[in-house]
Amino acid sequence: MSLQSLSKTNSQNSSNIEAGSKADNFFDTSHLKADIKGHSVRGGVVTVTSQGLKFILRTGSTTILARLLTPEDFGLIAMVSVFTEFVNLFKDLGLSMATIQKKDITHKQVSTLFWINIAVSCFLMLVTIMISPLVAWFYGEPRLLLITIAIGGTFIFGGLVAQHTALMRRQMRFRTIEIIEIISLSTGIVAAIIAALSGLSYWALVVMMAVKGLTYVICVWRVSKWRPDWPGRSSGVRSMLAFGGSLTGSNILGYFSKNSDNLIIGYALGPAVLGIYAKAYGLLTLPMSQLNWPLRSVMIPSLSRLQDEPKQYCRFFLQALSAIAIVAMPVAAFLFVAADEIVDILLGSQWKAVVVTFRCLAPAAFLSTISFAPSWLFISLGRAGTQLRIMILGTPITVIGFLIGVNWGINGVAISFSITWTSIFIISIIWACYKSPIEFYDICKALIVPVFSSLLSAAGAGFSRIIVLESNIIVRLAVSTLVFVFCYFICVIATPAGRRIIRSMINALSALRKKPVTPVIIDR
Repeated sequence: MSLQSLSKTNSQNSSNIEAGSKADNFFDTSHLKADIKGHSVRGGVVTVTSQGLKFILRTGSTTILARLLTPEDFGLIAMVSVFTEFVNLFKDLGLSMATIQKKDITHKQVSTLFWINIAVSCFLMLVTIMISPLVAWFYGEPRLLLITIAIGGTFIFGGLVAQHTALMRRQMRFRTIEIIEIISLSTGIVAAIIAALSGLSYWALVVMMAVKGLTYVICVWRVSKWRPDWPGRSSGVRSMLAFGGSLTGSNILGYFSKNSDNLIIGYALGPAVLGIYAKAYGLLTLPMSQLNWPLRSVMIPSLSRLQDEPKQYCRFFLQALSAIAIVAMPVAAFLFVAADEIVDILLGSQWKAVVVTFRCLAPAAFLSTISFAPSWLFISLGRAGTQLRIMILGTPITVIGFLIGVNWGINGVAISFSITWTSIFIISIIWACYKSPIEFYDICKALIVPVFSSLLSAAGAGFSRIIVLESNIIVRLAVSTLVFVFCYFICVIATPAGRRIIRSMINALSALRKKPVTPVIIDR
């Protein structure tokens, strides 16, 4: 070999090493640890604010489109959604979360996962197209054939952005992600309104999904500096595939567990009774349902960055747990006390039957304010397989409980849900703490003030309702609210632990004034 060719070969090798080094820099998250709390607080505020804005956009678009389209148009899309939402559970096989959670990751690994996501998306798209005749036959509605095919075609968008979005979440670039989501949603809504005004009827709703998905892909690829290479056989993604598979299995079991009560009530007791149960369940879970995903999308990346620093992990987790509990638990407790007034005001007097069911579900609703705890621990520590085993154990117990409870009607199902869900939740927390930096005792200690303050305040508010029982609904609600808030405030500030939680929350919010450190992302 000549000196010239050898020099050329060495130059190429140096270029390859330099390119690999640059790619590895993109996946480095060490800069986040210096201000993990600040990144998390800012990300949480941005994500929750964005969630509120998206809620307003969705509500506004529904209001406008409801005047441009018919109930039948919405019904056609809802029919297809029953099938497509289930297929969508497999959308990325949990591989985006595997990328977020993994302590160290390489360009080769993410590239391989990218192409796996593309393959899965194409497969799901083909499956949806294949079942489209079955959907049309099942409902006896020929129009569903093309609707199902069109919605199935949008699945490819998920595969194109799964790893790019995961890398941005791994880098805790929450503000960028939320801006993209709002732009995509807004673009889809505008496209749907234009399509509806053009007389496209139910196709306007399909247009909204397609435009939203396409806009999201364009924005993510424009903002993200990462580009995939071809997949490699020895990329070392086997453990990530196992993690993602376990996570997907848990999601599927969770889907059946959450929907089996509706199925059983609808079959055994009819649609009218199911409507009462659904309203009671929806009202109780509404506050946390709006916060669970934003909190999860911020906290799991944050905790994952600390998995090799047990003391900091423990402190950060417990501070977040107590802060969320001290805000959310009193809301659930107050809903139990003021159920009569809240149902009457929000739903009307014809929904009075909801109140008893509402209260039967309250124990589960109270603990559901911290339902994220086991999942955060399992996922951030890479123990998705353990979470799957708990779901395999818990799902049959939950379903059997519903089947037993339905013999006593709707409230029997509600009580069964409270008993089974609470039991499985406690087992999950104990199991999640095993071989983790967190002790079960630490969690109990962090929850003492929120739990007892909420229960004592609920007792005080309940007693005040007895005194003003003969007053009108507004007076009863106002008195209950004032007494509850006063009692809760006194209970919290009267204890050293309560004051520590408040100080911790104030200190965390002070991070909003600090300028975040922008990660240095080097183009590949």
